[in-house]
Amino acid sequence: MSARILVRWIAFFAFASSYATAGQAPPPLELVVLGSGGPGATGRASSSYLLLVDGVPRILIDAGSGSFVTLGKTGLSLAETDLVLLTHLHIDHVGDLPGLFKARALSVGSPITFNVWGPDGSPASRDGAYFPSTTTFLKLLFDAHGAFAYLRDFSAPITWVVHDESANGAGGDVAQVIFRERGLEIRAISGHHGDAPAVIYRIDHGGKSVTFSGDIDAKGLAHLSQIARDSDLLIFNCVVLDPPGSPAILYTLHSPPGAIGVVAAKAHIRHLLLSHLSPATDHDRDAVQASIRGAYSGPIDMAEDGMRVRP
Repeated sequence: MSARILVRWIAFFAFASSYATAGQAPPPLELVVLGSGGPGATGRASSSYLLLVDGVPRILIDAGSGSFVTLGKTGLSLAETDLVLLTHLHIDHVGDLPGLFKARALSVGSPITFNVWGPDGSPASRDGAYFPSTTTFLKLLFDAHGAFAYLRDFSAPITWVVHDESANGAGGDVAQVIFRERGLEIRAISGHHGDAPAVIYRIDHGGKSVTFSGDIDAKGLAHLSQIARDSDLLIFNCVVLDPPGSPAILYTLHSPPGAIGVVAAKAHIRHLLLSHLSPATDHDRDAVQASIRGAYSGPIDMAEDGMRVRP
């Protein structure tokens, strides 16, 4: 038996046994919040999630600053994590990516292949803003001349298979299946986050579904409604209050609570988890939820670092 297969079985039985003790099988999907905060240093890790598939941590969604520390506190291992979904390339969504990759490499000595999905790039805008494609971003980090080239063979040989997803319409207007394996299906559609190319993801498995909005402004809500329809759980980034409660510039990047409620109702979301919380939304939770309740009557929760949620 190869080392990799042995590790897979050890990981599976470790998680399965915890559920067997309780007399139940592991859920098809379970969400662990590694980062529930925004870009500011507010005591929360920035946006990041780990999705357990049949009890085994398999999918990493974003890797914001501080998520590395939260992972350690959960006691979960990345030994079987091989699928990575990046909603966009802002620091508060990818800042801990090298550290989490290294944690994965240290967890097992056998070769690792990461499949990584993220947005395609954009040319420099008028103010000079530029976003590389996910392929270029990973090369800048891990190629032979990248910032962390040593990691490619530090503890275990690592291969990155990178997929650039359309994030600017023109091919990203309809949700596409980007991964399918033994009942696990991942779909993606372009989002909209100002000038930052962005992608929305949905994961389905075992009759359960989870959708991740990423950071999204008004121009991306139609795509989110399309891909999230009938999701058991929607993780919606909640950064701003309803106008005019937040700085005007933020409404060009994010969706206010009133719009979140409309989308959740329109898409028939069964459970809404508000995350990527800013001090404004964190300190005014009653107002945020009251605004969402204007259109949506389903369960609403506010994310916390380390929280576990079953769809």
